Amino acid sequence: MAHEPVNVSQLGSQTPLPASPDEAVLERVANPHPDTLYVARFTQPEFTSLCPVTGQPDFAHLVIDYVPNDWLVESKSLKLYLAAFRNHGAFHEDCTVAIGKRIAELLTPHYLRIGGYWYPRGGMPIDVFWQSGTLPDGVWLPDQGVAPYRGRG
Repeated sequence: MAHEPVNVSQLGSQTPLPASPDEAVLERVANPHPDTLYVARFTQPEFTSLCPVTGQPDFAHLVIDYVPNDWLVESKSLKLYLAAFRNHGAFHEDCTVAIGKRIAELLTPHYLRIGGYWYPRGGMPIDVFWQSGTLPDGVWLPDQGVAPYRGRG
């Protein structure tokens, strides 16, 4: 059964990059299979934000897994939301958890997890993990597939 998108304003139109994550419009569409438990994954291997103290860029590989309920996140709005962090100053923990919470609030999924695999700052990588809900029984959730940081070794 096909569902029409609900309140989707960015898909199919030229949309400027939001000035900040708070100004970004994160949109959702109806889940065409609300009676089926499955995992949807978004991977953003080139996420950027700014250090709130130095203003220097920080880089991360984000992996977002969720088990949808009635809603799916609309992917173009998610891309614009994530890109809005590139001029936003926040610590790694704040960025990762804020993204997870915002998506969870929008979708109310059965389960959501986000892994933020941050590249080293000051010689030390910081990985941040957050989840909402409990993975339903019988749902296959693959490993996020991001190797621990090893440097040049």
